[in-house]
Amino acid sequence: MDIAWADLIWIIIGGLLIGVGLLGCFLPIIPGPPLSFAGLLLLQLKTDPPFTTNYMLIWAGITVVVTILDYVIPVIGAKKFGASKAGIWGSMIGLIVGIFFAPFGIIVGPFIGALIGELIAGKRSGKAFKAAFGTFLGFILGTLLKLIASAYMAYEFFTHIV
Repeated sequence: MDIAWADLIWIIIGGLLIGVGLLGCFLPIIPGPPLSFAGLLLLQLKTDPPFTTNYMLIWAGITVVVTILDYVIPVIGAKKFGASKAGIWGSMIGLIVGIFFAPFGIIVGPFIGALIGELIAGKRSGKAFKAAFGTFLGFILGTLLKLIASAYMAYEFFTHIV
């Protein structure tokens, strides 16, 4: 296999972006799908680009939609289950605190944060629990959506470098 040095550099940097993008599906600070897409873009810089322009435009659109939905789905889930602004803020704070107790904290942090936020807002425990569950469900769905998109981009990346 004859590979140019520039191609090898694009593959290595692209692979790192794909890996960080997959981590970003779970860590709220890192934009997972955009980084995964950047990895695909770098693969396009190879001497023989593996993807068509239309393919890349479609994945650019998917990346934008998934990134927007990641912010919208948790709010929809929270509102659907009766969460207040305090519950939504609590969920975000719980997620940030949960990072320090990964991986378990990342999963339960938003739920606990939303529950505490709802209780502080004066909701009774049953309604607070329901609102916290909606927030948690939205977070899980958003994370799953990001993971599916990033995992597929990783699959495409690694099948095209072999």
